[in-house]
Amino acid sequence: MSTVTRNRKARSRRRRVPSEVRSAALAEARRLLLARGPDAVTLKAVADALGMTHSNLLHHFGSAAELQSALMSAMVRDLNVALIDAVAHIDETPRGPRELVDRVFDAFDKGGAGRLAAWMSVTNNVDHIGPVRDAILDLVSGIERKGPVDVSDARDRVNSVVLFISLLAFGDAVIGQQLAAILGLKRKAARELTSALLAHLLAAGPHAPGPLDPPRR
Repeated sequence: MSTVTRNRKARSRRRRVPSEVRSAALAEARRLLLARGPDAVTLKAVADALGMTHSNLLHHFGSAAELQSALMSAMVRDLNVALIDAVAHIDETPRGPRELVDRVFDAFDKGGAGRLAAWMSVTNNVDHIGPVRDAILDLVSGIERKGPVDVSDARDRVNSVVLFISLLAFGDAVIGQQLAAILGLKRKAARELTSALLAHLLAAGPHAPGPLDPPRR
């Protein structure tokens, strides 16, 4: 008997509580999504990875759609936490704009929010958008507090900043590595450009910085 078979049998003999099964299944589903895309997130693939039967996992989620919905909810909550964390650190570091940009970009890339957003868009699934909306509005408020208070169009300016950061973070997470390689730019070129634009848009009046420098190769 192989070591893998013995390990699976040992796991199957120990009854796992439902919350443990769901947590392990969602972690595996997230790994599959990030490694192989939405089509890989199936009950069978997750069950096989956990050493469970398809029917056993079905008992915990009801259907593949429910597993995928639970995964979306979990990842949206993580994105929400990441954006709130980004807002909390706006005033806590001399790196300023770059620190904020790195945290948002990391949420979309390493945290999987980019893949998640693409998945939700393709499937037209907007059921989980509420927490994301709230987190984005918190991000707007946080940047607004950081920016100039004597600019009449401050809210419009900050909304433009958040739109730009979010769209670039999404695009960078999905295809940024390939585009940077094609253009001969370093991997973090999009982050540098976003940071520069963030500082530019938040500056006020005669003290606004000059034209943006292009990303370095």
